[in-house]
Amino acid sequence: MNDSGIPTTDISSVPDPIPSDLTVLDVREDHEWSAGHIDGATHIPLGELQARVGELDPQARTLVVCHMGGRSARATAWLHAQGHDVVNLDGGMEAWEAARRPIAR
Repeated sequence: MNDSGIPTTDISSVPDPIPSDLTVLDVREDHEWSAGHIDGATHIPLGELQARVGELDPQARTLVVCHMGGRSARATAWLHAQGHDVVNLDGGMEAWEAARRPIAR
């Protein structure tokens, strides 16, 4: 948890490769997704999340990512309040790329 009570993790705590039982939710916009994303991630832009939340399994451990961690923190807070098992990736895709993790395009 971070200071605002949002479940948060940093890149060093994210297994590499991502295990099959960990869902990755990318809440960035379409153009950001197209520029590069985590292979196997589910893409639901933040603005569509409330309408599309039914596409997510609330029981699945889910890592939420965006560009830097701000939008994903908002998504994580909202999903957590709905009872989802979620954690925000602090630093988002910037941290992912800085750690030299693979990017799908």
